[in-house]
Formats: sequence, C-alpha cells, structure tokens
Amino acid sequence: MNAKKRRRLAFAIALLVAGAGTAALVLLALRDNVLYFYSPSDVLAKHVQSGVAFRIGGLVAAHSVQRGLGADVRFTVTDGRAAVRVDYHGVLPALFREGQGVVALGALTDGGTFAATEVLAKHDERYMPPEVVDALKRSGRWKESE
Repeated sequence: MNAKKRRRLAFAIALLVAGAGTAALVLLALRDNVLYFYSPSDVLAKHVQSGVAFRIGGLVAAHSVQRGLGADVRFTVTDGRAAVRVDYHGVLPALFREGQGVVALGALTDGGTFAATEVLAKHDERYMPPEVVDALKRSGRWKESE
C-alpha cells in the first residue's frame, strides 16, 4: 500500500470516527429531552422508575378529584384496567373534570404517586389526545362518538 492510499484510508477512518462521535452526542442530548407517553396500565406493566419524567394519560376517574389547601389537587387517571393517583399543585384547565380525557406531565414518586408538573385537558367536546384514545382502545373502554 502506498502513502497516498494510506492517507485516504486514515482520512476515511477519521471521518467515520467523527461521524460516530457526533451521532452519539446527538442521541445522548435527545435522550434527556424525550418524554414518553404511558397509560396507567403501561406504568404498572413497565415498572417505570421513580423520578423519570414522562406523560401519563387516560380518563379522570369518577369521584376521584380531591382539592386540598390552595392549589393542591389529587385525582386518579384510569384507562379502565389500571389507575394511577396524581398529585398536582397549580391551576387546572377550565375543561378539567371527571370522566374526561387528561394528559399529565411529571414523574412517579417513591410511593407510586404521579407528581404532575403540568395537566392538559381536552379542548372541546369531541377531541381526545391521540395517545389517550390509543390507550383506551387497548383497554376496551373506547366508544366511538357519532
């Protein structure tokens, strides 16, 4: 192998190493910014670690909303198969109510309660977040509206 071929080979190897390093850095940066969506059944089945940020969605269970002091609210999110207790401190959306679809952002605590940092409710009578619809269809609780 002559010197010109060795330089080309070294350059190609350097490009591959630089590309792999760049890809690794991008994936590492994205991993910290990705929020997964889980239904209550998924949370229990996948044994989500406490402190890991994700979104949970489903229906607000009937008779589960408890208002505490100030802006403290506790409620249960269910998909028909499983339920997860949610603690939230803040103002709830105007359309938040029992029996309606909801998506909450936050993380599980060591006690298994979901500590929400943000709660999103559906915005009109027909809309339901696609993730919630999929979770309800998997649990057999979804009813097509006419």
